[in-house]
Amino acid sequence: MAGRGDPPEGTPEGVPGGADDEYRSVVFDESFVRAARLQEFSAQERLADHSHPVRSRPAWSSAGRSKQALLLILLIFVAFGTAIYMGVRHPYQPPRLTSVDPLSMTVIPLAPKQPVPGAEPGRLYAHSPAAEYRSGAAGVTMPPTRRTEHFSEGQVVAALVTAKDYIVESSLDPDVLTGGAVRSVRLLLDPGQLEQFDRSFAHPRDDGQHSATGWVVRFDPAEVALADADVRVRGVLNVAEADDKALEVVADHTFVYAVRAAGDEEPDRASLFTVRRELHFRFDPEDLGMHRAELTSSVAQAGPEACADDPSGYLRPLLAGQTAESDGSAGTDPYATGRVTAALCGVMAPSVMPDPGRAEG
Repeated sequence: MAGRGDPPEGTPEGVPGGADDEYRSVVFDESFVRAARLQEFSAQERLADHSHPVRSRPAWSSAGRSKQALLLILLIFVAFGTAIYMGVRHPYQPPRLTSVDPLSMTVIPLAPKQPVPGAEPGRLYAHSPAAEYRSGAAGVTMPPTRRTEHFSEGQVVAALVTAKDYIVESSLDPDVLTGGAVRSVRLLLDPGQLEQFDRSFAHPRDDGQHSATGWVVRFDPAEVALADADVRVRGVLNVAEADDKALEVVADHTFVYAVRAAGDEEPDRASLFTVRRELHFRFDPEDLGMHRAELTSSVAQAGPEACADDPSGYLRPLLAGQTAESDGSAGTDPYATGRVTAALCGVMAPSVMPDPGRAEG
């Protein structure tokens, strides 16, 4: 019996599997029909027009591909244009180099009129004008703040905070004090001063513009070591408008360091070294937003130190028992307040030298 769907006479001889097997792999799905370029008219359409049994179909797939290609090209152009625009207007461009004045600096050695007293650091501090000074950054106190005519209170605070950070990094950081890296100080400066800063450390000169000690306090680690990590500090910060486009902060601080000869571990051979720094900072709105400052003036009095020593690269304290020749009878008090007067060299007032011998009485 013939199978279901087979001809009554069975499959014709010589045609394996039936004629349908030849077209079984061809699937006339909906997309195939839509893609056909020719379409047969319907029966009613053929009755109306016998001369054209078929009609051409619009090439929808070709048109769609053309539209897609055009859209892709447009997207590429838009992406390319956006990349160029973002490259020009990138929000993280390198800082703009502004035109700023070079830092004017003066370092004044103060020579002693007597041998430098030596003792244990605590005893020296207790019998010196620094007895009541605070230790470290706590001694760099912030004044009350209020807005100015052209700057908000937040901008005034930003100026004071940046100035304090510069003072702490440049005068109290143990790495900076012992001749180490100064990157933490450099990051706080206006980009327009970085070349002068780098040159001052690469080739220090006592020319009023390229002394490393005009930027920071530091000692030659081959000669001097810190006998006590707690530096005693006292001073003030004052802020005012330099003009309608800038704030000015004036910092006046005295720092007292306990030092000893490098390699000398005897605790009772420490001595005190005093540095008074008057720093003038200028902040424009861009500096305020970037947490950086333009340092316009730096004047330091440092002693006991011999006048003959070059202080441009390092401050060179006279250590316990050492002395130096000094000219003149009037003494300079680095603990005093008021404007620092510039001079080539000064005499350290005997009254400010520590008197550790009193601790034994």
